[in-house]
Amino acid sequence: MISQHKAGITRKEHFNAAHRLHNNHWSLKKNQEIFGKCNNPNYHGHNYELEVTIIGEINEETGYVIDTKELSDHIKREILEAFDHKNLNLEVVEFKDLNPTVENIARVIYNKLREVICNTLEIKIKLYETPRNFVEYPYEK
Repeated sequence: MISQHKAGITRKEHFNAAHRLHNNHWSLKKNQEIFGKCNNPNYHGHNYELEVTIIGEINEETGYVIDTKELSDHIKREILEAFDHKNLNLEVVEFKDLNPTVENIARVIYNKLREVICNTLEIKIKLYETPRNFVEYPYEK
């Protein structure tokens, strides 16, 4: 049964970041074969588009699932300040030992927001690395 008082609200943001796809356990040749241009030792960048959807019951008193100002502040503090105009491999601690693929970036974003958003609310991340390539996390069919 679908709740008549449940809704999802989405906040869109963007950030620019550089990264290199590389597995330290592989040879340079294997990294080049698997990741191609994305394994450039001088890194490369993307203009990421981020959609954060919060799903939950609509509060009868406020009419909100979540205050959008609160959501915006969480995204700014936890994600944009940490990722925007950064080299993900070199400047973001979560990627010290984690390959910064778009899938892993979305997972890190989810985990960072999960720490600061009420557990009764569901979080969905959609992260566009390019207009044609994006990931949804967590993914449910």
